[in-house]
Amino acid sequence: MSARVISREEAFANARRHLDAARARRDADRAAGRLPLDVEAICRHLERQQRATVPHRAAA
Repeated sequence: MSARVISREEAFANARRHLDAARARRDADRAAGRLPLDVEAICRHLERQQRATVPHRAAA
């Protein structure tokens, strides 16, 4: 018996699709104010960290 083996690209595409769906659900819950306060605080902290590590691009 041989099972179908998916390619690496297909595996990454599937994982990306699931991650994007989870992020969309989180963002919808956040916009509706349904996230617990501790989770909201974690999101804000991570966003601040991300902004601090990404260099700002000069206005063109």
